[in-house]
Formats: sequence, structure tokens, C-alpha cells
Amino acid sequence: MDFDTLFEAQIDALKEEGNYRIFAELERRCGTFPKAMNYNEDGVRDVTVWCSNDYLGMGQHPDVVKAMCEVAESCGTGAGGTRNISGTNHHHLLLEAELADLHQKEAALLFTSGYVSNWAALSTLGSRLPGAVILSDALNHASMIEGIRHSRADKVIWKHNDPKDLDEKLAAIPADRPKIVAFESVYSMDGDIAPIADIVEVAEKHGAMTYLDEVHAVGLYGPRGGGVAEQEGLMDRITLIEGTLGKAFGCFGGYITGSAALCDFIRSFASGFIFTTALPPAVAAAAKTSIAHLKVSEFERMRQRRQVKLLRSKLDAIGIPHLPNPSHIIPVMVKNPVKCRMISDMLMDDWGIYVQPINYPTVPKGTERLRITPGPLHSDDDIEYLVEALSELWSHCAIARQVA
Repeated sequence: MDFDTLFEAQIDALKEEGNYRIFAELERRCGTFPKAMNYNEDGVRDVTVWCSNDYLGMGQHPDVVKAMCEVAESCGTGAGGTRNISGTNHHHLLLEAELADLHQKEAALLFTSGYVSNWAALSTLGSRLPGAVILSDALNHASMIEGIRHSRADKVIWKHNDPKDLDEKLAAIPADRPKIVAFESVYSMDGDIAPIADIVEVAEKHGAMTYLDEVHAVGLYGPRGGGVAEQEGLMDRITLIEGTLGKAFGCFGGYITGSAALCDFIRSFASGFIFTTALPPAVAAAAKTSIAHLKVSEFERMRQRRQVKLLRSKLDAIGIPHLPNPSHIIPVMVKNPVKCRMISDMLMDDWGIYVQPINYPTVPKGTERLRITPGPLHSDDDIEYLVEALSELWSHCAIARQVA
């Protein structure tokens, strides 16, 4: 059997649908972000990145870079093993203590990514708690969906950000079954924010534990960057808070926080923790430095919010449609996969602007978009240039504008 022919047929179908992904080859330059070098067949060019998850530019903060370099020189590059077999480094424990403090929890546990922390924690909770039922928001991230699926626990999907529907779903489950309500704070594609207080009220009413994914919120919301739950004064009422080190903290890795018993339970039974090499100590040290900085610095958050507000107002002024939401994520709606890809390519080729098109299956067909994430290091001139480019391309591609 010619397997390559089978592979290529499905790839060709993706291309015809306009959903084939092309990776931009970038080289971030420390000290110049959001500028980057883009390598392509014609050579190397400078571009401005508008879709990075390094939301606050902490990946190039001098203190964070210094911490990583110093610990790489003192400890070497890798952890040398799994956490269980020689891989637990002093810097891992310092970082876990920093994270527990950030979320005001007894303990924290590190993972190699936010995807793995969701997958490992949810699969372990669902499989090890007898008779568990996991109630999952309809728009939860793929990592949460895969963790729930892998757990083989009974799953109930509740309508997105709908506490009333959650209440009805929980009421139908016997009181003696362990119930886990899994949801996110900031949803990364639409940028909407969950009604956490209402969800917690419903979960507590039915004796359910709450599992909150704050990956797109940590560092960005709350007086110390603890996320939306901190901003709303609800961290103490959330059973488990999960987050990432790879977005606003500018590093790499994932984590969970909760009670000492909960974290020890996941540590002891989660295959995604037990059987993988630990984070490099230098990464852990850099992440700790970043978290500690954002606990006391409001500058990055305030500057980012200013730039988000400025870009939204300028898009409104020229009728470029974008989803209204209270978060830092600006989904500019194209609603056509071919045109979405085309605009992205033209922005890169003609304007030196990099915004990745978001097409199916990441978002439903007909909701294709450019997901723009302004940061504190985008200048007002950067914003003016982006808006000028979008306006010209909107006309070039004959896309309807939004009437005020």
C-alpha cells in the first residue's frame, strides 16, 4: 500500500478548503520584540508580530533572560531525568512555591506544557475518582477535551458560559457521584470571559469541584497577575487552578495549583507527569523571575490594556469587524477561509505584518478570523500601520465593513 498517496490526498483536501496551515519561520530578536526576522525563499525580512502569546513581552525582559542564562551556566541545560528519577531540581521547587503563592494555594505542580497539565490532571481526576462525572464547557480547549476523553469518565457538556444549563446538568447527576466542573476563564478564540462567580455558585450548590483553566489570563489579570479568579476575588473558591508559563510569563511549561492533597494525588498518579523529563532548571528559574516581577509590576498590564483599547477604537473607526469582548484578544472576523489566508499572506508579503489566519478546525467554518493580540511593546505607530494595512486589504478583498 502506498501510504504517502493516502497522506497527500488528505493534505490536498485541506489545501482546497483553504485550511492548510503554513508555518512562518521566525527568529525573535531579544530587545526588539514585537519585531522579528522572517526567513523565506527570498531571504530574510523584518516583520512585526501581532499574534504572539508572549502577551506582555516577558520573553525578552532583561531580568528573565538573565535568570535563565545564570542558571543554565550553573546547572547546565537539562534537568537530567524525570522528576521521580534525578530530575527534581531546586529551581523546580522554588517555582512551585512561587506559583502556589500566586494563586494562594497550598501547593503547585509543574508540567512540561499547559497542554500536558490539562491532559494529565483531568485524565487522572476522571480515571482515579470512582464514578466521577466531568462537566465540560462546550468551548473548552482541545487539551481539556483530550484529558477528559482519556480518563474514560462519564462526560457531560454544558452550554458555553451558561450557569443555568450547568445547574440543570448537575441536578441530573446523583449526589453521591464525584463531579468536576471544567471551564476556562478567558477563551482564546473569541476572547470572552467566563462568569466565574456564577459558575462557582452552581458548582458549590451541587458539591462539585471546580477546575479552572487560566492559561490566557495568568500574568494579565488581577493585582498580582493571578488571573481572572484573582481579579474577581474567587481564587479561594476554585478547587484547582491550571495555568501556563508559556504565554504572559514568556517562558515554557504548565502547572496546576490546589490543595497539598490534590497536587500530591496528581503527582502520584498522572502518567503525563511521571513519565516525562522535567523542565530544564534554567526555564524554571526564568519563569519564577517573570512571575515575581508581574506580581509587583502593573506597568506591562496597564500598557497592554491601553494598546488594546487604542487598536479597537481605530478598527471601529474604519469599520473593520471584530468581536466585542472584555479581554486582550481581538478577533478580526473575515468569515472566509480563502480570504483569511489571502489577507494574512498579503499582510506578511506586502506590509511586513505577521498575523496567523485562524481557520477550521480551530474555529467553526464560517467564523475564520485574524486573532490579534496587542502588547505593551507595540507602539502607537505600529497600530496605525496595522490599521492602514487592514483597511486597504479589506477593500482589496471586497469584505464588508461594519457600520457603526
